[in-house]
Amino acid sequence: MPETICTLPFPSPCRRGVFLARHKRFTVQARALDGPDAGQTLLAHTNNTGSMLGLLRPGTTALLSPAANPARKLKYTLEALKLDNGFVGVNTLTPNRMLHAAWQAGAMEEMAGYTEFHKEARAGASRLDAHLSGPAGELWVECKNVTLVEDDVACFPDAVTERGQKHLRELMALAETGARVALFFLVQRPDGHCFGPADVVDPVYAELFYEGLDRGVEAWPYVAEVNERGITLGRRLKVVRP
Repeated sequence: MPETICTLPFPSPCRRGVFLARHKRFTVQARALDGPDAGQTLLAHTNNTGSMLGLLRPGTTALLSPAANPARKLKYTLEALKLDNGFVGVNTLTPNRMLHAAWQAGAMEEMAGYTEFHKEARAGASRLDAHLSGPAGELWVECKNVTLVEDDVACFPDAVTERGQKHLRELMALAETGARVALFFLVQRPDGHCFGPADVVDPVYAELFYEGLDRGVEAWPYVAEVNERGITLGRRLKVVRP
């Protein structure tokens, strides 16, 4: 399959601010750097329930997108935070959106031969992020956002995730039935050169991840190139094994 560039632009106008603090888990404070309210404090929603380890540094540049609903209490959404080597995307909805956009664009060979894409598809008593079907058969995919890098290795998760453990068990159960299943990891920072589970953060998840690989769960870690205009799907990373 020829290489296809797939880009998700940020909602416009995307604001620049200075990150100040995280408040009550789902809210961040930032000082506006542009616009008529430059210098004032803005409140933005963050859907990232992880720790965002190493990213929440007061004084760093933040990208804030306008809320689609103008009546929403928090008028902005936190999209990215800047490290010395570039922006890191922290919006946890982006991997799902990127997977669908990549399928539409034919940008990932892993999804070739699937002509139908259903979001939030039910699998037994659970829901997974995507169910694809077509001449190639059926495929179940769960999406994860990756913002942690240690020693050049992109790692997931950045906090203990019982939900992520549950998804791995569900995917393994589906694989036992003969279904094709996969985890799509969108690495939203520039310094990840390979991928592995964060065993120091969540050893149970790491053990389940490697067990899943042995039982037919595919892992698709892809780098995302993040800038002030949006997020572009990059190259696939190698998975490291102990």
